[in-house]
Amino acid sequence: MLALRLARGSRPLVQLRRLLVAAASAGTGFLLLYVLAEALERPAGSFPRLLWALVPLAATVHFAVAVARADPATRPREGLDIAGLGPVRLTLVAAISTAVACTLGSALALAAFLHLRGDLAGLPFDGAGGSLLHADRPLPVAAALTLLALVPLAASAATALTLRPGARRPLAPQTALPWGIAVTACGLAVEAYAGRGGAGMLTGWSLTAIGLALAGPGLAYACGTLIAAARPGALRLLAGRALQEEAPRLGPPLGVLCAIAAGALSALALRDRGGLLLPLGPLSGPAAALVALCAAATLLTSAVEARQARTAGREALLDLGTPAKVLRTAASLRATALIAVCAPVSWGVAQLTSLALTH
Repeated sequence: MLALRLARGSRPLVQLRRLLVAAASAGTGFLLLYVLAEALERPAGSFPRLLWALVPLAATVHFAVAVARADPATRPREGLDIAGLGPVRLTLVAAISTAVACTLGSALALAAFLHLRGDLAGLPFDGAGGSLLHADRPLPVAAALTLLALVPLAASAATALTLRPGARRPLAPQTALPWGIAVTACGLAVEAYAGRGGAGMLTGWSLTAIGLALAGPGLAYACGTLIAAARPGALRLLAGRALQEEAPRLGPPLGVLCAIAAGALSALALRDRGGLLLPLGPLSGPAAALVALCAAATLLTSAVEARQARTAGREALLDLGTPAKVLRTAASLRATALIAVCAPVSWGVAQLTSLALTH
């Protein structure tokens, strides 16, 4: 009840982020139900399709955790211990709020899936996707509910683990960068060995995405170092130091977005060569769009969280007479530096992936 009251009294922006989590959960739940229907119609190859469907699941969970971290209602504050809202209770509230949003999305996914199959009559577009969703075969209720429960359970568990008191701090950006490069190289090697096979290609791409997520903080820190290098003025020093401080928070979602961009470029290259892989059939495009949107929303949410963490410093600079235009220019400079570094990284990884898959 406390989690529901806090959710109801949140600000509109917080409510919008929770609705976006519910929408992402709905899209992922629909994809899982589609994989289940495909498995009933064509059992051969169902396991690789299920593995590919876990990619949108992971992106949705990542986005849900970022939204929970940026939620002001789950941030520890002085005096809340008296009301029984200590760190453990706030972590529980965050996990429950995440589970509620994801459960709402899963329920919407089930309703939309049954409606398009024609199982729910009396609404527009009833049965419009009957052939695609294999409406001629009965849907196992227990299996469907089990798949739909994956998103709320995984998201709430990941939220609890991430926000729990005493959670381990991430590696320093300089330390994580070589590990990220090593894991990315392992992913490219697996892709070269497995070729365009379903499970092997997914394993290689997953390792590449994990490696870029590990390397992301190091890339962001390097961007800040480049901005503040060579006798910087006040503007470049402010932008560079702020980016170095935000690197651990912005780096992982930035690396994931680079991995998705590299995957998209690789898919375009393979399409031009006539070898594009569609692991989820007609829904491969919507699944890729869902993953990309979740990654972009996660990065934006992390940027909002970083801005909230800089509130005290920004107010201090304004009190000292710093023009607001300088702060906006510094933010634009940070964004430009990140794009200038991450775009070539994504292109380079895409080229290496294309070479590995066409070897």
